[in-house]
Amino acid sequence: MPRRKRLLLLSVSAGAGHTRAAEALRVAAADFDADALHLDVMDYVSSAFRALYTELYLKVVEKHPAVWAQFYRIMDKTPANAPASRLRRAVERLNTLKLREAIKSFAPDAVICTHFLPAELLMRERRRGRVTSPVFVQVTDFDLHGMWVVPDMAGYFAASEEVAFRMRARGIAADEIHVTGIPIMPAFATPLSRAECAAELGLDPERTTILLMGGGAGLGGLDDVAARLLALDGDFQLIALAGRNKDMLERLQELARHHPRRLVAHGFTDRVERLMSASDVVITKPGGLTTSECLALGLPMIVHAPIPGQEERNCDYLLEQGAALKAIDADALEFRVRELIAHPQRIAAMSARARGLGHPHAAREVLRAVLRDSQ
Repeated sequence: MPRRKRLLLLSVSAGAGHTRAAEALRVAAADFDADALHLDVMDYVSSAFRALYTELYLKVVEKHPAVWAQFYRIMDKTPANAPASRLRRAVERLNTLKLREAIKSFAPDAVICTHFLPAELLMRERRRGRVTSPVFVQVTDFDLHGMWVVPDMAGYFAASEEVAFRMRARGIAADEIHVTGIPIMPAFATPLSRAECAAELGLDPERTTILLMGGGAGLGGLDDVAARLLALDGDFQLIALAGRNKDMLERLQELARHHPRRLVAHGFTDRVERLMSASDVVITKPGGLTTSECLALGLPMIVHAPIPGQEERNCDYLLEQGAALKAIDADALEFRVRELIAHPQRIAAMSARARGLGHPHAAREVLRAVLRDSQ
C-alpha cells in the first residue's frame, strides 16, 4: 500500500487567526486520506523569543496602536535584502533550531505555512538542501504585507482576487497563486437551521438578532455596550459572547436577568457557527478568520476597533464590498444598529454581498491544490 501523504501545517500564535487557519486545514485533511500535523512555531522557541514575538506584539497593539501602525508600514516597504531584514531573519533562525528538528522528524510531503515566519525559515532550509518538500504560504488577511512575499515557495493562497493581483505586482508568478479564500472550519460550510440554533439559545428565530463579539478600544466594556444597545427602541435580541473572560460573563449574565429573552450571555465556545447561524448581524473586530467565517455564512458585520495595519485593511475591503459598516466609537455603533433595525432590507442586501464574497470550502480548495502540486 502506498504511504499516506504527510502534510505539515505551521502556524504562529501571534493572534488566534494563524492558528485557526492551520486547524481548519488539519480537520479538512481527513477528507483527503492524508496525515496532517499542526505545529505552533512558538512551542519550539525559547521563552525570551516567544515573549518578544507574541507577547510584545499583543502589548504594542493594545497599548500603542500608532507605534504598531508605523512599524507595519515600514516593514511592508523594507526590501528583503536590507540590513534590518537580514538581521531579523538571523535572529529568527537562532531561535528555531528545535522546530527544524521537528520538521525533519515528521518528514512531510508538503508544508503549508499560515504565518510568514516559518515560510522564511524554510526558504533558507530549502536553499541549503536540508528541506526538499514543497512549501506553500496561506495569507490570512484580505491584504498583502511585504513580509508574506517569501521567495522560492511552491504556491501562495490568496483571500481574494485583489490579494492575488497584489501578489503578482510584487513579483510572484501567476501560476503559483491560487485564490481560495482563507481556510475556516468545515462547520461553517454546512447550512444550519436558524430555528434550531435560536431554540438552543432560548431566542425567537423570527426576531432580528445581533451577535456581539468582544469589547475593544472606543467601545468600553462588553457589558456597557450590551446595556446601551438594549436601551434602544426596536424589536431585536442580542447575543453577547464573552469568550474566556469569566468576570465579563458574570456581568453579562446579571444584565441578562434584567432583560429576559432579549439578551443571551455566552462564554467560550467552539460552536460559534451556531451562534452566527441564529444571528442577522455581528458586531466584531475585523480579523481575517472571523471575517471569513461571517462571509461564509452571509452574515453582515459592524466592525469596530481594528488593529492598525492588517485589520484596518480587512475593514476597508469589507466596506468597499458592501458587506460591513464601521463604528468608530459607541455613538457610531448605536447609530449603525438603529439604522439596520429600521431598515431590514439593508441587512438583507449586505447579507447577499457577504455571501457572495465567502469561501466556505477554502480549506478543501487549498488542500486539493497542495496535494496536486506536491505529487
